[in-house]
Amino acid sequence: MLMPTVIVHNPIHMKKLFTLLLLFVLLTSHELFLKSDSFFKKSNESTELFLFNGTFDKSENTITRDRIVKARILGPGFEFYPKIEDYYDRDDATFLKWTTGGPGTYVAGISTLPRMIKLNATAFTEYLEHEGLISTINDRKAKGISDQPAEEKYSKHVKAIIQVEDKLTNDFSTVLDYPIEFIPLSNPYELSVGDDLRMKLLFKGTPLYDQVVHIGSRSDANSRNVEEKETRTDSSGEFSFKIDEKGKWYVASIYMQESKEEGIDYESNWATLTFQVK
Repeated sequence: MLMPTVIVHNPIHMKKLFTLLLLFVLLTSHELFLKSDSFFKKSNESTELFLFNGTFDKSENTITRDRIVKARILGPGFEFYPKIEDYYDRDDATFLKWTTGGPGTYVAGISTLPRMIKLNATAFTEYLEHEGLISTINDRKAKGISDQPAEEKYSKHVKAIIQVEDKLTNDFSTVLDYPIEFIPLSNPYELSVGDDLRMKLLFKGTPLYDQVVHIGSRSDANSRNVEEKETRTDSSGEFSFKIDEKGKWYVASIYMQESKEEGIDYESNWATLTFQVK
């Protein structure tokens, strides 16, 4: 007969384990990306975009429809505003069905309503360190509250640049009026490997200065476990990076502020933008 295994729970070890699990869930299932199997489309093509809520490579859960706001796809003479029936869920990802219009460079975007999360002091500090939010870390130290938990309200705002046929248009630079968003300063589909791409990061229409931006890519040959690059925006809210390989690319950033709402310590807005290089 097999004897039952007796597990003795050490409260200190359990607390550390809980903190690590909480941090893992936060860092692996917080970012949101708007993606496609291919960002290159044909005219009048029935196709899909999908939301990965987790990492660029794996979605941890779907996005409920009541959270999605200001969803749109814009192109030359083209506007598409999805309805609830245009979405469906599969394998922890949310898919959006749509049909392209004529040739041109399109921009697609989805914004989400805020959600709340409460973290203990250790998890919150490690999360800030991981995302390069040094100003928030320093501010908490200066106020003597680094050892206190934090209640955070966060929302996500994602964009994708899509190329239909070969005609290049300026629709890629359309501002979607999300709380935070990336604006490419040149058409990503004009670029080849070895070129630099410059972007601007806006918060409520104002350039964000000295903001950390994470940059990543996935080639067909090496699609996973690729280390991100990191840069910061300049005084104009701009930054640039080199396109050093073909494949799918993303930029991501988090802007965090102290909240003035009662019961909420911080408010963060998350932005990502995706595109592809042939």
